Amino acid sequence: MDFIETLLWPLRWLVELVLMLWHQLFTWIGLDPASGAAWVLSILGLVIVVRSALIPVTVKQIKSQRRMMDLAPEMKKIQAKYKGKNDQFSREAMSRETMALYKKHGTNPFASCLPILLQMPVFFSLFYVLRHAAERKPGIGFMGQDLTDSFYEASIFGAPLRMTFTQGWESGNWVVVVLLGTIMVLMIASQFFTQLQIMSKNVSDETKASPMYRQQKIMLYIIPFAFLFSGVAFPLALNIYWFTSNLWTMGQQFIVIQNMPTPGSEAWRNRQARLKAKGKLTDEEVAEIDRIEGVAPSQGQRQQPVSSKRAKKKK
Repeated sequence: MDFIETLLWPLRWLVELVLMLWHQLFTWIGLDPASGAAWVLSILGLVIVVRSALIPVTVKQIKSQRRMMDLAPEMKKIQAKYKGKNDQFSREAMSRETMALYKKHGTNPFASCLPILLQMPVFFSLFYVLRHAAERKPGIGFMGQDLTDSFYEASIFGAPLRMTFTQGWESGNWVVVVLLGTIMVLMIASQFFTQLQIMSKNVSDETKASPMYRQQKIMLYIIPFAFLFSGVAFPLALNIYWFTSNLWTMGQQFIVIQNMPTPGSEAWRNRQARLKAKGKLTDEEVAEIDRIEGVAPSQGQRQQPVSSKRAKKKK
């Protein structure tokens, strides 16, 4: 047992527990214990447990990403202020002002990475659990020999869940190759769409004009292709976990953007329009719309539609 396996021992124990409980549930309702369906559904159950536990952290990450993009114009001013000044005093002053800016906006560059960093130990714990099962070695807790043999025999559409893309290619199992190739394409597409949701709909117009936005837009086309590595190196079961987790992220991102959009963004304008049509905006919120959209005070405050219930209350 190597150092990383030892370090991940508690998480591996928990992963085995969750997989065992879901597998028992699906076996109890009538699925074959050694079927691919029982194990795929157990892996989906693990995704639900892990991602549900990370919802508060993920929401915090989304808000942090939004704040980081919002402070881009102010960050640009600080950089311009100290441009060409390489002395120690200037570097320290720039660092202090940058940290003060992060503190003011309640964020930092590392906060947006937190959910991914928290998910990675779970991902690698699952990797070790499945690797041992693929070698027909029992786990450290709940993955006994019977459960291990059950996973070893499991396949979906004729593709063993324990196989990697490389193993499928070398053995001539083209079902594994096609399935993993399809999952890789879908993972790249889902990751691209998730990031595109943020950059096209949930970024203010001012931020879109900043250099940071242009840099992140370039990364939008590069980062998704990291899934090519996972698709080739990891077994089918692990890729199913990662792809399902991606779909969860995409759906969660959509819900957050719909309900907590960045002020001044396209999503924010759409949400405010929906609320305004329903008469659910306060006078202060209407004034904020005017300020962001550049409506001068002299033009007068726009009349907000009032719902019938609110009209009765005023009477």
